[in-house]
Amino acid sequence: MLALPQAHHGRGKFAENVMHFARLLRGAGLRVGPDRVIDCTRAIELAGTARRDDFYWTLSAVLLSREEQRPIFDQAFELFWRDPKLIEKMMQALLPAAHGKTQREEQEQSQRLTDALFNQPKRDVPQEEEQKIELDAKLTFSSREVLQRMDFDTMSAAELAEAKKMLLQLRLPLPEITTRRFRVDPRGQRVDLRASLRTSLRKGGDLIPLIRTAPKQLHPPLVVLCDISGSMNPYARMFLHFLHAITNDRDRVTVFVFGTRLTNVTRQLRHRDVDVAMQRVAEAIKDWSGGTRIGRCLHEFNYRWARRVFGQNACLLLVTDGLDREAGEGLAEEMQRIALSCRHVIWLNPLLRYDQFEAKPAGVRAMLPYVDRFLPVHNLKSLIDLSHAMQQPVMRSHPGEKRWK
Repeated sequence: MLALPQAHHGRGKFAENVMHFARLLRGAGLRVGPDRVIDCTRAIELAGTARRDDFYWTLSAVLLSREEQRPIFDQAFELFWRDPKLIEKMMQALLPAAHGKTQREEQEQSQRLTDALFNQPKRDVPQEEEQKIELDAKLTFSSREVLQRMDFDTMSAAELAEAKKMLLQLRLPLPEITTRRFRVDPRGQRVDLRASLRTSLRKGGDLIPLIRTAPKQLHPPLVVLCDISGSMNPYARMFLHFLHAITNDRDRVTVFVFGTRLTNVTRQLRHRDVDVAMQRVAEAIKDWSGGTRIGRCLHEFNYRWARRVFGQNACLLLVTDGLDREAGEGLAEEMQRIALSCRHVIWLNPLLRYDQFEAKPAGVRAMLPYVDRFLPVHNLKSLIDLSHAMQQPVMRSHPGEKRWK
């Protein structure tokens, strides 16, 4: 049985325990603010702490935002509320000498919880009977191959820092396209008569050297629309580091972020220092981790920016999970217009990491017919695969037609 605190005995101590528990969850990566701590305290006063199940479901109903966060919450709940001195005991334990056994697959996420526990400050608690603690020891070092396959949402703080370093080395090569402009080429098939006559006059006009030209080839523009809503938060942060490396590696890259509004962050990402660039991006964004209005944001993009950035066979990267707050209202029309305006549309969706993913949400069903490629984006390997996929040509029989069912 868990050692649950009694709300009617020492209300101040009970509220302090709830605050430290919320701090533990926040250190493990869950978005728990002071408002939820206050709501949680009030909810527990109403529900009571007589039963373990009631206490557990009251905490989870207030502190959890997504079902994917429940494995970490369950581990934190079992560890924190079992013994008030548990955190101090864990900080004194030697992880290499600990022995444990993983009971379920979700235990791979416990590294984030371990980091949060070891970063907790010490608190003064009364002396109680010692309890034997068994920890599930896990190596903090990850090889390059293992790190590439880890989900961004399950990485520890050290692994996230190492992944950001690897993102700086990634590039996104696009195949060159042939334009209508010409450049001087000795092996070209076309003779530039005007340039040939000018060269002949400079040399006296006795001989007429033939100046040959060939069509000019260059990389097409790249336009990125990245979702920064609450459900996309851990993936959007890492993808912005990837976009910083791309923006500073090549020209004609335009980056937009959207949640409830559309924001152009291309100028902020141009800064060479990634930390300064991320700080400027955070200052420019007013709707981070909020709701999602994909249809309205795409409408604003088509109305204000499409004709400026879509030119010379531009490629569009759309990074979103497709969960729309407005149930896909007007989304199909905006996606069709985008598909007609650019060369091809690549949709990067972190939900594709699940093998049983189905296009059930209305936003996903509205967007999918106008997508040329549908790829996952949840770890480093998915970004490497994206680089390979961008080099392959996309065959489109008719622009803007429905290609997915």
